[in-house]
Amino acid sequence: MTPAHDVSPDTAPDTALLVLEDGTHLVGRAWGARGQTLGEIVFSTGMTGYQETITDPSYHRQIVVMTAPHIGNTGVNTDDAESRRIWVSGFVVRDPARTPSSWRSTSTLDDELVEQGVVGISEVDTRSLTRHLRSAGSMRAGIFSGDALPAHPGRRGIDELVERVRTAPRMAGSDLAREVTTRETYVVEPIGDWTEPVGTVVAVDLGIKTMTPVRLAERGLRVVVVPTGGTYAQIAEHAPDGVFFSNGPGDPAAAEAEVALLREVLDARVPYFGICFGNQILGRALGLGTYKLTFGHRGINQPVKDVRTGKVEITSQNHGFAVDAPIGQEFTTPHDGGRYGRAIVSHVGLNDQVVEGLECLDVPAFSVQYHPEAAAGPHDAAYLFDRFVDLITARRDASTATTASSPKENV
Repeated sequence: MTPAHDVSPDTAPDTALLVLEDGTHLVGRAWGARGQTLGEIVFSTGMTGYQETITDPSYHRQIVVMTAPHIGNTGVNTDDAESRRIWVSGFVVRDPARTPSSWRSTSTLDDELVEQGVVGISEVDTRSLTRHLRSAGSMRAGIFSGDALPAHPGRRGIDELVERVRTAPRMAGSDLAREVTTRETYVVEPIGDWTEPVGTVVAVDLGIKTMTPVRLAERGLRVVVVPTGGTYAQIAEHAPDGVFFSNGPGDPAAAEAEVALLREVLDARVPYFGICFGNQILGRALGLGTYKLTFGHRGINQPVKDVRTGKVEITSQNHGFAVDAPIGQEFTTPHDGGRYGRAIVSHVGLNDQVVEGLECLDVPAFSVQYHPEAAAGPHDAAYLFDRFVDLITARRDASTATTASSPKENV
């Protein structure tokens, strides 16, 4: 890593410092807003989709390192944002584009970072930094520029910044969904030539991406997006044919209220589909454990195997925690002596054999750890939304058949 023996704001006005809690530090150029930002430093291997990345609420309180060397080439636009704002705490790149080139561009990435107050750093060796994080693991870090640079140059100044970094909260144990959830309930109506909705889905927003309810609506579902923190009675008021839990930031072990809510959904036998954080919540609702990965999975090029079909999907992922479940065998869910029956691990990550999906065999519920909404790409896993529709219609058909075959009371 690059030493910073002679760095001071007086001699290098455009200097920025990236400092990790283990004392590692890099010198670069200030980019985006100037100042100080702290968070967990992680890396994303996507070669495209940087606007979708920085606006993904799952990156709340994280400093994101882009492994692709050129970032900002297509600027930013009003269509590709995955939420109402940029959520990354800081942004680290090697070579930012000087001038964007895209007919869709409405602003430069640099200007957008400045406008939203996101502190960044450029002209650092992101390859070396990524290799370090792969070995040492994700950790707390800070970016410092402008008035936030240390008053003292050299090692003394770096030590001061390391102490600032170590005041930041750790991601483990953090309950963050309530910091990113929607403020108010909203509805996404079916998209396309649907004469009437296929069904109604209540989507609990734990940090939902904009494209997710769109993918559901494209299949004829009416999607009611609700803030997290509500009760099952409030969900039931919408008469849902299915319930969806979204992606989101934080430690699933801290999301006790969401786990309790999902257990009520499972008890009611309402079809359930979860993505990313929603997969981890399902795991914990079934009585399984979760754990923090060393450096996580982030990018749009992660290979996953569907264990039922043997098909390999290239997937979009963003998670630092995973479910601890037995792979390759059917198991009885541990919660309350097997209250939810049997389940299997439905998908497995091929890079490191991490659990990438769960499927319940006795209750209508399944989930995946990755992002089938494909924002940005790839589209291999779009079938999962169809599977959710099939689960909803199968339950409705079974309910209708049961009602029709029930003996009528004598009048």
